[in-house]
Amino acid sequence: MFHIALHFLVPITLAAIFFRKRCMFAYLIMVATMLVDLDHLFAVPIYDPSRCSIGYHPLHQPEFILLYLVLCFIPKTRLVGLGLVIHMLLDSIDCQITNGVWTN
Repeated sequence: MFHIALHFLVPITLAAIFFRKRCMFAYLIMVATMLVDLDHLFAVPIYDPSRCSIGYHPLHQPEFILLYLVLCFIPKTRLVGLGLVIHMLLDSIDCQITNGVWTN
C-alpha cells in the first residue's frame, strides 16, 4: 500500500518543487503516466504481489525505460518522461524491498 501511495506523493512533491508555476498540471501529467500499468492486464494472474514488474510486463522492459529517460530531455515530453521514470524507479525499489532484486 505504501508503494502505491508513493506513486502519488513523489510526483506532487517534485511538481511543487520544480514546476511551481504549473504545479497541478505537472502533477496530473506525471500521475497520468501510471496508465503504463495497464500492461499488467496481460499477465496471468493480473496481480501477483511477489512479482517484479521491471523486466516482466511489456512496458516495464529496459528498452522502454531507456526511451522514458530520453523523453525527460525533450521539453515537450519532459513531464511524461519524468512521470514514467519515477514510476519505473519506484517499481524497481519495490522489487528490491519485496524480492531482493532490482529487475525480474
